Amino acid sequence: MISDLLPNLDMQRSMGPDGIHSRVLRELAEVLTKPLSIIYQQSWLTGEVPVDWMLANVTPICKKGWNKDLGNYRPVSLTSGMGKVMGQIIFSGIT
Repeated sequence: MISDLLPNLDMQRSMGPDGIHSRVLRELAEVLTKPLSIIYQQSWLTGEVPVDWMLANVTPICKKGWNKDLGNYRPVSLTSGMGKVMGQIIFSGIT
């Protein structure tokens, strides 16, 4: 499953707080599949998620209208690509 998800990461997205761009994850998918599966399984068994995967860089983005009006902004969260993949795996197991 990881080997299916990593190559499909969106390379247009900015990197999260871990500093790892999705392009790196895509290009190293074959090498990263086994280590990530070990981390994901251990996380599932212990109920603990790596702290870096729970962090997000939140940036205010102007939706529309006057950019001096704070009500016209929405938060955009940039999170870890490895955390996103883990979330997709968990979600697919639930549904």
